[in-house]
Amino acid sequence: MTNLNVVVALITSDNDYQAEQAASATEVAARLGAKIQIVYADNDAVNQTQLLVKIIQNTAQRPDAIIVEPVGTEMIQVAKAAIAAGIGWGILNRQPEYLSELRRARQAPVFSVATDQIEIGRIQARQFAALVRHGNILYIEGPSSGGGAAALRTKGMLAAKPAGLELKILKGDWTERSGHHAIKSWISLSTSRKLDIRLVGCQNDAMAMGARRAFEEVPGAREREEWLKVPFTGCDGVPQTGQEWVRRGLLTATVVSPPTAGLALEVLVKAMQSGQDPPQCTSSAAWSFPKIEELERTHPSAG
Repeated sequence: MTNLNVVVALITSDNDYQAEQAASATEVAARLGAKIQIVYADNDAVNQTQLLVKIIQNTAQRPDAIIVEPVGTEMIQVAKAAIAAGIGWGILNRQPEYLSELRRARQAPVFSVATDQIEIGRIQARQFAALVRHGNILYIEGPSSGGGAAALRTKGMLAAKPAGLELKILKGDWTERSGHHAIKSWISLSTSRKLDIRLVGCQNDAMAMGARRAFEEVPGAREREEWLKVPFTGCDGVPQTGQEWVRRGLLTATVVSPPTAGLALEVLVKAMQSGQDPPQCTSSAAWSFPKIEELERTHPSAG
């Protein structure tokens, strides 16, 4: 089958990992001869649902499949509507239980492609342990609705972090702007300076850079210098952003989570061409950048 028509629905255009998702889907589409339409939800779950429902209901221009990275819930009703309309359904970075039920209908491919988000959290906790074993850390989460990546990363991190580390959890929405806002709001509190913050850990690199920018804006030179000595870590590890920020010393470490959108498109095209069901879940592995052993060597006095 050629000229497969696929909608790729992503969370936001204001995020380096989502840009990497779009780039990977575009590259695979060009290589495999598929036509894709990339749409963004602007970090709004309701907007994403309404957008996909409108696409499903457009009988004149229905796609062959939808590949979606959900903003909020796992979108079971939207998935059912897509399958009922004969549209394939691929979900990114989630492994919802409803997939096995929808796959029994066999009207169209139904599958997920995911990086193990709990393992990403565990890797980040091991980075924390290599950098500092005791004290307080600021931890900026992504939106935790719907049991998505943010909640799973937190679960993995809490299970693996050293007992001597205490968390002060702040909220963001995966964007640099939200990391900046979270820190600006926190540092304005009189209690913020009473905590001995030893590390700033964020669930993605964009929020980590936003957090760093907020500390760069601290007016007092001595206080600003002290804040900027603290390790900053993130996740996603896009080569041109997260990994590059580590090389430049702006971040201390990141967790590389390879893009899943291109892989999902490959899985879909193979299934459509062969007429065989794709695997229910295809996994991709995350890793620490730099390696944990390197962090331990470069921070021998962590604690």
